[in-house]
Amino acid sequence: MRIVYYGGSVEFFTVVFVLFLALTALGLWRRTIMWGTVRVLEGFANGIGRFFAWAGLLMVLQQIVIVFLQRIFRVSEISFGPMGMAFTKDLSWWSEELKLYNAMIVALCVTYTFVQGGHVRVDLVYSAVSHRTKRIIDMAGSLIFMMPVAVLTWMYAWYFLWRHLITPKPSASDTLDKLMLKARAVRWNVETIGFSPSGFNAYFVFKILLLAYCGLVFLQAIAFFYRSYLELVEGEPSEGKYLDKDTLGAGEEAYEGTH
Repeated sequence: MRIVYYGGSVEFFTVVFVLFLALTALGLWRRTIMWGTVRVLEGFANGIGRFFAWAGLLMVLQQIVIVFLQRIFRVSEISFGPMGMAFTKDLSWWSEELKLYNAMIVALCVTYTFVQGGHVRVDLVYSAVSHRTKRIIDMAGSLIFMMPVAVLTWMYAWYFLWRHLITPKPSASDTLDKLMLKARAVRWNVETIGFSPSGFNAYFVFKILLLAYCGLVFLQAIAFFYRSYLELVEGEPSEGKYLDKDTLGAGEEAYEGTH
């Protein structure tokens, strides 16, 4: 129960905020530290995103297999038996499980897409201002929008997850003492309710992905704030410095010109 309490507590976020301030102070002292932090956090976002982006291909292949088995071979279930451990589920389970791949892409590729500049932007003001003003807007956006939204969503998602994993159900308003009293009777009670009798029933995984999404967005907010500050003080030549962006090869310019 201590994990449940501290994971969404003021104490936890105070520690995170102090660490952020300490890292920022070190970065102001030595810019190489700040650039190193940017490279590590952006590299982490790129690595996670590039790996889980393959879930899109897996989702398509699984859908094709389901259609063939259901429409052509009239199979009603799929079984796996690695090392003698049978895993058998109805086709409807596998069909609903496709949502998990989509959730992985949304939750775990969000910061990768941000680093790559793939999010939709309506630059009515941003595109017309100077380099310095752009960096100030980016810094303000990181602190005013990205970080607070990530923290608030984490606070909601943390207790939303645990309320579907254990019983008695914890509440965001519970004090540590009250949670410790509940700990005497605590036991695992993982939610396995599906939308259909034989459908996908591991919806608690979506709640874990929601937490992962919040963590990734918060870390990317730090990286973007640092990058914006460094590009502000070092000037326009530092724009895009150390940025690891994917390319389409020789035809990339022509592709971007049509989109």
